[in-house]
Amino acid sequence: MKSLRILTRALLASTLAVGCTDGRFPTDSSAPKAIAPDVSSRVAISSAPRQLVTGLQELQGSAVGPGGALYVTAPLTGSIWRVDPATGVKTLFATGLPARFNDPYYIGSGVVDVAFVGSTAYALVTGVGPDFIEGSNAVVGIYRIDGPNSGTVIADIGAFSIANPPTTEYFVPSGFQYAIEPYRGGFLVSDGHHNRVLRVTLDGTISEFRTFANVVPIGLAVSGESIYVALAGPIPHMPQDGQVVTFTPGSTSNALVASGARLLVDVALGRGRSLFALAQGDWNGPYEGAPADPNTGSLVRVAAGRTFDVVATGLDRPTSLEIIGDTAYITTLGGEVWTVGGIDAAPFGWAAGGR
Repeated sequence: MKSLRILTRALLASTLAVGCTDGRFPTDSSAPKAIAPDVSSRVAISSAPRQLVTGLQELQGSAVGPGGALYVTAPLTGSIWRVDPATGVKTLFATGLPARFNDPYYIGSGVVDVAFVGSTAYALVTGVGPDFIEGSNAVVGIYRIDGPNSGTVIADIGAFSIANPPTTEYFVPSGFQYAIEPYRGGFLVSDGHHNRVLRVTLDGTISEFRTFANVVPIGLAVSGESIYVALAGPIPHMPQDGQVVTFTPGSTSNALVASGARLLVDVALGRGRSLFALAQGDWNGPYEGAPADPNTGSLVRVAAGRTFDVVATGLDRPTSLEIIGDTAYITTLGGEVWTVGGIDAAPFGWAAGGR
């Protein structure tokens, strides 16, 4: 059996971006082909990022929950924290979820995201199954949070993925999921390793909702019938491969919304149906799966012409994005939460309702 470190060297620190090392899309009618310039040439700064939370360990996913509070996941400790978005005061919300090993090659596994259906929280756990960690009996899937120290598996995504392998190249049979988003009383779950989006119901029924070529779909946002997906792109994560695409249920193709930001990890809707994305930044990894360079991440907003305008720069390996009012909340791999205010103040010229 290959060593665990060799197996995990292709796991992106926040996305598990694997595939074509030349950064080009395979020939596939569903893969958007338009190319936009790097966002570094289009700057429209709204306000400087401000640190709201520090002192946590390795944050990954986030969600806005009951009362408008921010909830963030900490994979290293198997925990979810509640954060007051006004003061930054943090409170332990849940713990006891499968945690990842304290090893840099395991970054991105464990409890990677959280979502709410009503007042009930659900956690997405990945990279902890026996096909990934020898001797593990942890379930890769969705856990309902029943209390501060208890949870129930409602969907075994790992078992589904093993029984229904993807058509693209892979080496972790249970997949490597990244984001969970509420959808029609259940969830959508992205799998950046298996290049697809799954639909999961509350009774645990799992189906393949959208299939992609080797473009690494990870970030998710939903607005009515429109589903938005942030694509990290295959290594070396060239700017033109960092894209946001959209589709509707029953459609046969994905529409390109914008491209031009390196290593996109999330997408979120703002006021007036404006659309934002989070780029982890410049990638010069010594091996497949290394995170972006420190302090090269950016918050970008979709602009006219299927391009991005830069809202904030200098972010340190950001992993997820939430928007409350006109403020962006950004979690980072370093265990911090940063805010960027006034993000809808400038006329960027695009709305999610149409192009």
